[in-house]
Amino acid sequence: MQLFIIYTRYLVGGAFVFASLIKIKGHRFTQMDGSVAGHNVGYFFEMMYQSGLYWQFIGWAQLVAGLLLLTQRYALLGALAYISIITNIFVITISYDFAGTSVITGLMLLAGLLLLVWDWNRLRVVANLPVVPETTSPLYESRLWEVVGAVLFVFTAGYRALNDRYNMLLWLGVCVLVGAVGLLVAWGQHYVAGRVRLKNAG
Repeated sequence: MQLFIIYTRYLVGGAFVFASLIKIKGHRFTQMDGSVAGHNVGYFFEMMYQSGLYWQFIGWAQLVAGLLLLTQRYALLGALAYISIITNIFVITISYDFAGTSVITGLMLLAGLLLLVWDWNRLRVVANLPVVPETTSPLYESRLWEVVGAVLFVFTAGYRALNDRYNMLLWLGVCVLVGAVGLLVAWGQHYVAGRVRLKNAG
């Protein structure tokens, strides 16, 4: 479950970083520019795009939330920022005719709620309840996950900053590869640590 939480943070955090750069650069997020009469979705996105500063603000907010999630160390702050943004996006997608997009944003919203439930022990202070100490494994606490998150952020932000026309499969493939290598290294470290403990115990 701890590994599932780590990689959920990578997934939703990376998605936010990926989507943020196009807004920060001041470009349209979608090709629906509102030129088609009666296309409410297109008008909606065109209105936000034409705002300029607000459009870029959304991008920066997504970038910061995604980065915090990828760091793992500050993932709780990232989850709090993420849930406020993705809730807004989800409501937008169900308010307009976005076809199946609302399913994707709904799943992303559920992922954000899961991350908050995971950190409920630290969030209890919001409900005026005492913080409960967490019990996690050395594998979960490994600094390796921060390194993997940094690599994912640098690659995703750099790729989107340098390319307006992107290859989704290329980006996704590299991210999966980085995540897989991180997992293999983590399991290797865990195996070696286990062998050392057995040796010392013997």
